[in-house]
Amino acid sequence: MKKYHKIPKKIAAPQPKAPGLHPRNTHQGRYDLDALSNTLPELLNFIVKTDFGDTSIDFFNPEAVKNLNKAILFKDYNIKYWNIPKGYLCPPIPGRADYIHFLADVLNELPKKDTLSHPNFKCLDIGTGANLIYPIIGQSAYKWKFIATDIDQIALDNANEILQKNAELSEDIELKLQENKNSFFKSIVNKDDFFEASICNPPFHSSQEEASAGTLRKLKNLKAEVVQEDALNFGGQNNELIYEGAELKFIQDMAKESTKFNKNILWFSSLVSKSAHIHILQRFLSEIGVAEQRTIEMGQGNKTSRFIAWTFFSKSERLKHLEGKKIQNDPN
Repeated sequence: MKKYHKIPKKIAAPQPKAPGLHPRNTHQGRYDLDALSNTLPELLNFIVKTDFGDTSIDFFNPEAVKNLNKAILFKDYNIKYWNIPKGYLCPPIPGRADYIHFLADVLNELPKKDTLSHPNFKCLDIGTGANLIYPIIGQSAYKWKFIATDIDQIALDNANEILQKNAELSEDIELKLQENKNSFFKSIVNKDDFFEASICNPPFHSSQEEASAGTLRKLKNLKAEVVQEDALNFGGQNNELIYEGAELKFIQDMAKESTKFNKNILWFSSLVSKSAHIHILQRFLSEIGVAEQRTIEMGQGNKTSRFIAWTFFSKSERLKHLEGKKIQNDPN
């Protein structure tokens, strides 16, 4: 008989409800903690009983969240090894998977009968972090190949360890250090390179003070009481959280640089945490002369997130490219 810890009511966290998740997202509804703990027995140490009689994870505990992620990756993505250094971002996998699935819909402009699994599609992950989440999901779900970049060598060293201990990933994912902290594509994308998409989870904050305040709010919401100090339970190095001018400036700078690589990437994209930034970014993209842009709303339970995507290719050019990829994938 399994034994569970008792979680105080004040820090009881509800199981995620995600009625708005993409239909192809495997993380629908509540976490199956029994199945996940069978995959990763260590998870049992972090399963708690709520006052409502349900089992849950103490989402206030960073080790619990990390082990939950590890169990999900082991169970649903056939990962053999995954870990992140202390203090680095531990992303919520269902939401990250949604970005990949909705981006696949943006890319798939061929008739619905055509497969979404394109082994020769290539994606650029800007700021992959130590966790390597997007390449893991994209490779597993759609067989995409990735170049994953970061300005943090420690993060890339950890990502490389994940790759080395998951041989099937190492064949399709390449890591590159971005040595210029003010560049996104320069020195990464070569003249003859071509990517079907770029993805990015941009820094949210403009300063350490703002980042600390954001973490305090998050901890307070989970714990349902005032938190007196920034416990950094949710991780994140300065380069993961902070950019001068915050998210809006980061995406605008990336979009501006994308004009110089407008023939190298079919669709550029980025998560946008603040809905108020969308109209500003839409106007900015129009001003720099994109051929088309999309804003995709995503729902994870009571939370709404979104990403913005833009391209310098006309629809006829995009269809011509995709038809060529289709022929390569299926010569019959």
